[in-house]
Amino acid sequence: MDKFLTQLPGLVDEIKSLKEIIITNIVLIGQTPAPTFKEKKRSKIFRERLAEFQVDEVTTDGYRNPIGIVRGADSSKPPIFVLAHLDTFYEGDQILNYTIKENTITGAGILDNSIGVGVIASLPLIFKKLDLQFESDIVLAGTIQSLGKGNLRGVRHLLKTWPTPIRGGICVEGIELGRLNYYSDGMIRGEIACSISDERNLLTDYTPNAIIILNEVINEIMNLKTSQRPRSRIVIGKMTGGANHGKIAPEANLGFEIRSDSYKIVKKLYGEIRDVVEGMSHENEVDLNIKTISNLRASRLKYNHPLVKHSAAVIEALGIKPVSRPTESALSIFLSHKIPAVTLGITYGENRYFENATMEIEPMYQGIAQIIGVLKAIDSGVCDEQQLA
Repeated sequence: MDKFLTQLPGLVDEIKSLKEIIITNIVLIGQTPAPTFKEKKRSKIFRERLAEFQVDEVTTDGYRNPIGIVRGADSSKPPIFVLAHLDTFYEGDQILNYTIKENTITGAGILDNSIGVGVIASLPLIFKKLDLQFESDIVLAGTIQSLGKGNLRGVRHLLKTWPTPIRGGICVEGIELGRLNYYSDGMIRGEIACSISDERNLLTDYTPNAIIILNEVINEIMNLKTSQRPRSRIVIGKMTGGANHGKIAPEANLGFEIRSDSYKIVKKLYGEIRDVVEGMSHENEVDLNIKTISNLRASRLKYNHPLVKHSAAVIEALGIKPVSRPTESALSIFLSHKIPAVTLGITYGENRYFENATMEIEPMYQGIAQIIGVLKAIDSGVCDEQQLA
């Protein structure tokens, strides 16, 4: 493995020689709309690209996650997974046109996660270009129903129903190059809906404003105590409501997220927010409802796990400084199944959640090289001796 680390920087230019095909995959897949629960078209293109590059098997699992398998030399070795989520935050009727310049690609969803899916679709051709062979089968997967209300259902089903042990996993995200996620916070994302019935308005001269009610809910939430150890926080991330500037809002919605490295704390804070909602509903005689959108349990590899150490060495061998933070992604599902895994970023970019999201092209080749380096590390056995407890 140490010898391969010294060779790794030299692979970047060879990967770059496939620039046109890699960019074609990113753009072709990225311009195909794939809102959560409606990923069928993008799934089909992903499978078609894998088939064109002659992977050994192209299929879907029982949940319609598209999968390509590159057979390894030793059938007794468990497979290694490389996956990226297919879905995006953008609706199906939105036209997605990408602008390609010399050093950048711009378009909605490019960073989350068209790069990841496009790169995974390109890996079979890159393996052939670099004459790479593996002992394990390499399972290339695009997972559906990951974002928001999808609650990572695709990857949950994929790992739960896979018929054999899994040797290790790599979760691929568009940004940022250098990210090395090996632990996940506990998390609950929720929504609070406030609605004022027409009947309520007829019974009183006072007409409540749903936006004002939710503002009072926010004030109460901000008064809740969060801890530094275990660290925890509540994020108010989204609020919608009202029809126009001059009319009292009869309905409004609030989106929030609770994070902590203790899932017990997450559940405790959610219960306290639920109490706030119920109390405000009674006091203001309005309909206030809270519901969970998605949730994750806290999970992690230890910082000295061989996969973490070797992944950091791969990133450093490419001249990049590893950065580790918690992530709320497919990684947590791998770790909850006792499968060693990390999340890696492909390149740098900006405006991630906007229509003018932009990726940098040049660093992408280093990002792909790191995936190959970590794949080789897992294939060499760094996950075999120290399984998760």
